Amino acid sequence: MNKILFISSEAFPLIKTGGLGDVAGSLPNALLKKKQDIRLLLPAYPEVLGKLKKPIIRASTSYYGQAVNILECKLPGTELTTWLVDCPSLYSRPGGPYTDQHGEPWHDNALRFAVLCHAATDIATNQLALDWSADIVHANDWQTGLVPALFSLHSPRPATVFTVHNLAYQGLFDAETFFDLQLAESLWHFSGLEFYGQLSYMKGGLSYADKITTVSPTYAEEICTPQFGYGLDGLLRYREDDLEGILNGIDDTHWNPSKDHHLEQPFDQSSLDNKSANKLALQKQLGLPVDQSIPMLGMVSRLVEQKGLNIILECLPLLAHQTLQIVILGTGELHYEIALAEFAKQHPQLLSVTIGYNEALAHKIEAASDMYLMPSSFEPCGLNQLYSLRYASLPVVNSVGGLADTVVHANEENIKQGIANGFVLENYSSAALFVAVEEALVLYKKKKVWRQLQTNAMSCDHSWENSAVHYVNLYENLLKEKSI
Repeated sequence: MNKILFISSEAFPLIKTGGLGDVAGSLPNALLKKKQDIRLLLPAYPEVLGKLKKPIIRASTSYYGQAVNILECKLPGTELTTWLVDCPSLYSRPGGPYTDQHGEPWHDNALRFAVLCHAATDIATNQLALDWSADIVHANDWQTGLVPALFSLHSPRPATVFTVHNLAYQGLFDAETFFDLQLAESLWHFSGLEFYGQLSYMKGGLSYADKITTVSPTYAEEICTPQFGYGLDGLLRYREDDLEGILNGIDDTHWNPSKDHHLEQPFDQSSLDNKSANKLALQKQLGLPVDQSIPMLGMVSRLVEQKGLNIILECLPLLAHQTLQIVILGTGELHYEIALAEFAKQHPQLLSVTIGYNEALAHKIEAASDMYLMPSSFEPCGLNQLYSLRYASLPVVNSVGGLADTVVHANEENIKQGIANGFVLENYSSAALFVAVEEALVLYKKKKVWRQLQTNAMSCDHSWENSAVHYVNLYENLLKEKSI
């Protein structure tokens, strides 16, 4: 049984801003079911504490003069032991985990996450007398990137794994911050934490972890190229032998159309006809024309360029001439929110836009949609296309990252082979998006073919079971290597 400390800056259902929260809320629990002795560590934000009854204080310490308690609880709905780094001076504030109420990064993010990383190293080595130590420390994204770097100064030390969920966010701070954090001077060099004169938390994970993983096989290849490497592709090519892409899974209890309490009518592969009741209910709820024959495209997303918002907006005037409905839920950059709202106002029978996030509505959109719009310019893994496949909402995607690994284009050959489950753009452009949607609309009218595509989509197994097996193998191989 491997003893694993899994560190994340967010974890569903306690707190979530994106895919990292979903992963940290699901993968550790899946590993627990694989008989791994795993503990989850994250900051005790107000939103987290508000969802717990009375976590117990297991240890008290301080970092950088800030008083810290280590709280213990179970991740809601699981038996997973979860430790929270409770530091009110750093975490107890309005806003989100990374930004304030105005969407600006907290001025002291470097300190906030340095405290998380120091707590992780002390817990993993039992310095806080929790009567537990780790064989493996699994850090995730830039907020935990200092952990492998700090462990490089320890001997003996646990094995370290660092997972890149999105290389675009690197945790860059000025050089002065490195010295303010009193980090060992031996870490400040071009193959360490220094990145073009700045301090890079992400580089700490990439440079010092024993193994690097990312969230899909294709993304692991992409980040080794200048186009997707954000200046770190040279380092990643150097570490290529230690880099592996493991596709994320989804929580198939939370995202299960046969048991989803948010739906008007649950359904599964044997009762796909019930899916249409969800479309009729959503059309009524959102004030769209109520007609189950009208194809519906859904989208639940951050409204940012990465998610293809620029080409979607360019494509909307062309789509306005088609018989279809588009339902979008999300929040993001203000200019995209305004542009979508304006277009919806001018075309109320075509487009419904809800700004914000609503968990129940997200489930309803996945269930009601015939197709799911996800033409991302880059996508490390993507989870919404996996939810969509599960809900027989055929994804329309760009061929990048995890989208390339999970969506098979419905061309004639793939349909014959029984492997088609969605629609893939030929290139990243509004013209290619329009062509892909038109192809989908043509096949939507062919009821027998469409039903087969839906069945193919629902047959894909993207549960955490498969991913957990890959991680257990990775951990065991890593420990074998370290023992040699």
